[in-house]
Amino acid sequence: MTAPVPGTGSAGGGDVPPPQPVYDGVEDWVTGQFLPMFRRPLGGEYRWCCQWWQHAEAITRLTALWHSWEALRLEPGTGMAAWLRDHLDHQLPVLLGRGGPFAQCSEDEHIQPREARAEYAPPGWWEIGDGQAPPSAITERKQAG
Repeated sequence: MTAPVPGTGSAGGGDVPPPQPVYDGVEDWVTGQFLPMFRRPLGGEYRWCCQWWQHAEAITRLTALWHSWEALRLEPGTGMAAWLRDHLDHQLPVLLGRGGPFAQCSEDEHIQPREARAEYAPPGWWEIGDGQAPPSAITERKQAG
């Protein structure tokens, strides 16, 4: 979870221990860094769920933000600028957006997201012989003709 600090290592004979993360886990980072720092007017365009930890997608995105934050905070100069540009600026509109993981929730109410259903393809669907079009293309031609 830590990144080496540039200019440290075994030069000079002694190993420098790697830096420790600022936060012990994603929940600590979300409540200690993310929520206090990146405030948005909630409702309308931006959504948040007080039970954010009930949303697998949110956990994944916030964990990725936390891990990248821990690594880039150690980069001198432009580390945080790179984190904002390359990580937060992409994830924030997806995470808090109208169609994001908190779309049905509000700051005060969690609504369990529904998992999309899927059916297994019929036997032979994924088998493609030499010169044969994928089954979906065959089906589309049959329906069009």
